[in-house]
Amino acid sequence: MPREYYSVSEAAKTLGISVDTLRRWDRQGRIKAERDKSNRRVVPASEIERLRGDAGTGQLSARNRFNAIVTDVKVEGLMAQVEMVVSDPVRLVAVVTRDAVEELELRKGMPATAIVKSTSVMVQR
Repeated sequence: MPREYYSVSEAAKTLGISVDTLRRWDRQGRIKAERDKSNRRVVPASEIERLRGDAGTGQLSARNRFNAIVTDVKVEGLMAQVEMVVSDPVRLVAVVTRDAVEELELRKGMPATAIVKSTSVMVQR
């Protein structure tokens, strides 16, 4: 039977973020955490899936996926560079079109998934 809720530390680890970041996101409304009987934060599995972008990814043939946090977005002309931290100290930089950045509404600090196919990197939100 799949789990319905995760502790803050389990959820943070799964999302590749710190516990402090998860708590901040909860206060900002970026993640919908709930409270258990002891008034501790718990995160529904559906929220983790929503933030990881797991739903609907079965149609891609790409196998190499890296959950990351967007650390910088630079837009110049028709191209955009998206920098993501996969896990310390790994850093991944993708050069994508400006349209892709605007369509995905990428901005610094948000979770994203880097999908690597051959020498190309696609970004999924």
